[in-house]
Amino acid sequence: MHALDVLGDPVRRRLLELLTDGERSAGELAEQIGREFGISQPAVSQHLRVLREHGFTTVRHDGPRRLYAIDATPLREVDAWLADFRAFWAPRLAALETEIARGKRERRIRHAQEGPHP
Repeated sequence: MHALDVLGDPVRRRLLELLTDGERSAGELAEQIGREFGISQPAVSQHLRVLREHGFTTVRHDGPRRLYAIDATPLREVDAWLADFRAFWAPRLAALETEIARGKRERRIRHAQEGPHP
């Protein structure tokens, strides 16, 4: 399975988002994902297994608990793969940033010309 196939699933993406703040237990993840997606604990466990088997997460045992954390290696590989495609959107994002800055500057000038409101 390619990394983008793994990341293509919204449940797996959300699991990774939840792990950005640090290590979390399988039970805590299952509870949160169950509330958000309406899926069972076994279904969440399957998603965690896919993430673990494809290197996106690590798991360590703390007594009866399994604690999951992000392993950024596959994410760096995805980022490297996307690098070639950034050329398509980087100029548009730069143009958008310029337009936003121009709009802010024009509003500041307009407010300065209008003076304080009573």
